[in-house]
Amino acid sequence: MGHNRTQRVFGIIGRSGAGKTHLISRLIPFFSQQGLCVSTIKHTHHGVDMDKPGKDTFLHRQHGAVEVMLATPQRWILQHEAASPPVLNDLIKAMRPVDLILIEGFHAEVPATMEVWRSITGKEAIFTKMERIQSVATDALEYCHDISQKPVFHIDDLTGIAHHIQTHAFLWTDQNGLA
Repeated sequence: MGHNRTQRVFGIIGRSGAGKTHLISRLIPFFSQQGLCVSTIKHTHHGVDMDKPGKDTFLHRQHGAVEVMLATPQRWILQHEAASPPVLNDLIKAMRPVDLILIEGFHAEVPATMEVWRSITGKEAIFTKMERIQSVATDALEYCHDISQKPVFHIDDLTGIAHHIQTHAFLWTDQNGLA
């Protein structure tokens, strides 16, 4: 009988330019100061390649390696060639267990999410139309309170946001995934 791993996960979503990465970058040290070990997964629709043409690892991939690991004294990077877009459950399984994984993006897959919404983006909020968005971090508290019953936090209220994330993080298991 295999070990059933559990993992606390929480999603941070929002339109481009809303401040998702900025919020996560502030939450990581906040959680770390509380003694929590945090990892992140960032989803992007843009093609990104950490390799450079002509480098050894690039040549390994170019010649058919399915995975290429680059190891330095400070860190290691595992690149995996995917025949289809990655499935979030598989990405979580590939990571070392930690106290919390913050996931930027994958808005349709993460059951517990907070939208970062700022009026400056000029883009419509997503939380009014998507039920699985549990809460909002914003610079427009009154507006968001007026259009939704979901918990709303000022984008600079790290304590409140962190408490909400810890209280509402989804308990992922490798058996049940994010269903």
